Amino acid sequence: MSSVETLTPPSEPSEPHTSRAHTGRGELLAVLRVSSFRDYTISRSATGVATSLLQSLILWQVFAISNSSLSLGIVGLVAFISAFVSSLIGGVVVDSYDRRTILFAAQLVPGVGSLAMLAAIASGRVSLEMVFVLVFVTGIAASLEFPARSAILPDVVPRSLFTRALTVNSASNSLTSVTGPALGGLLIATGGVGAAYIGHAALVGVGLLSLIPLRLKQHRGGGRLQLDALREGMGFVRARPVLLGAMTLDMFAVLFGGARALLPVYAVDILHASAVGYGILSASMEAGTLVMALLLVVWRIPRRTGPVLLVAVAVFGLATVIFGVSTALPLSIVAYAAVGMADQVSMVMRQTMIQLNTPDALRGRVTGLSSIFISASNELGALESGLVAAAAGAVFAVVSGGLACLIVVGLIAWRVPGLRRYARY
Repeated sequence: MSSVETLTPPSEPSEPHTSRAHTGRGELLAVLRVSSFRDYTISRSATGVATSLLQSLILWQVFAISNSSLSLGIVGLVAFISAFVSSLIGGVVVDSYDRRTILFAAQLVPGVGSLAMLAAIASGRVSLEMVFVLVFVTGIAASLEFPARSAILPDVVPRSLFTRALTVNSASNSLTSVTGPALGGLLIATGGVGAAYIGHAALVGVGLLSLIPLRLKQHRGGGRLQLDALREGMGFVRARPVLLGAMTLDMFAVLFGGARALLPVYAVDILHASAVGYGILSASMEAGTLVMALLLVVWRIPRRTGPVLLVAVAVFGLATVIFGVSTALPLSIVAYAAVGMADQVSMVMRQTMIQLNTPDALRGRVTGLSSIFISASNELGALESGLVAAAAGAVFAVVSGGLACLIVVGLIAWRVPGLRRYARY
């Protein structure tokens, strides 16, 4: 029998909680009473704002230095290479060493990077190469932070409250993705790029301090890296069609159904929208994501997460088709917001399935694999949209992508019957 087969699902943490089944608002209050989850959420929120602030700050600084859109593209390329190269090994590291220490170090690295940039600004030695190095290093840190945080979350709340904790965490992520760029813009406008780096470093400090009281059960990872550990993680996912099906479903849905790269074309050539209209259209998906995240915080989460996941991805594809054929800005805004809402539901269902069905010893590697699926679909999806649009037009690219997404849902539902029947327990 392999080591994977002898592993058992994660046990519930020892936090006090009631034994009755929590629903809706009761679950929300119950999860917020868990002190370890509060510490985790404060740290995640501060780090989330810091991360989104730094991303927008780097783009601003690169363009200010180079006045080149190509340089902005290089930022994305460097970030993708960094994430792709380090995601798999990041999962192995998270499963091999103390996860709280890894999370602390992964948060510390971007903070040190900001302090280095402040020193360079003060001495007048800032260069594009230095910013690209910062992008690469923070990308590696993020590839450790994401699986570490995901692997830790099931340890800080009782199993019965995990899905509710996941929805709270998701709502926090949505809020921080909006708050960070806004705060960065305010700091740049009032104090310059240096003030924004100071703000980033301060937020990182808050995130680190919040981790100090966080207590987790002992994780026995062996303390050394092995190539077999990576194969073990891949083998675990490959041997579980429900998990592989959920990851594959998300990857191909975003790969075919992503319309973000073509928003400027739609706004100008199809919807004939002003700059303000384009801004509202661009923000509508994030707005839909945030609204659904907040609703999921208080709504009762369905037990039949497999069918809900399939329906959510189908709605994602259908909303994409409606967006693709629309020639009216209000309808396009509503459809694109629906895309964001469906995507949020599918993310919560998928993460619930992955985290609750992965043994603690493998959680980092499985999360690392999941993050590669996400990265590949986001980056390759933009490329696919651009290539198809160049060959056959933007409308064909978006509509055909949405229809392809619906076909993928049907194929996965047919080929992975366990996903149709899956229910969390």
